[in-house]
Amino acid sequence: MAFRITEQELDGITVVSIEGQIVLGEESGAFREKIEGLLSAGKKSIVLNLADVSYIDSAGVGTLAASFNRARSHGATLKLANLGSRFRETLQVTRLLTVFDTYDSEAAAIQSFAKSRHHYA
Repeated sequence: MAFRITEQELDGITVVSIEGQIVLGEESGAFREKIEGLLSAGKKSIVLNLADVSYIDSAGVGTLAASFNRARSHGATLKLANLGSRFRETLQVTRLLTVFDTYDSEAAAIQSFAKSRHHYA
């Protein structure tokens, strides 16, 4: 499976879908650049749909954690959706599962932004 990143906007929320492996090199670099580009464009609500991620290595996990921190420093929120069991286990072992907001579906992640907007309105 080739590495691909697609992006769509839904109700002011940017959904980034990743397909393939997030590993050291081109893939983690492309992922980092995508998140940087979104933050530079002023995007504040980002969902990463990870349903089609087949593998993530330690460099990919590091890139994910760094992206989360960059988003926070830009006043943005990054949420994860559709973590496979291996991905979830990797985040659990690295103790990052509690750091990220994770959701079982893209729809649930999107809905969580709407709930937080109403909560503060």
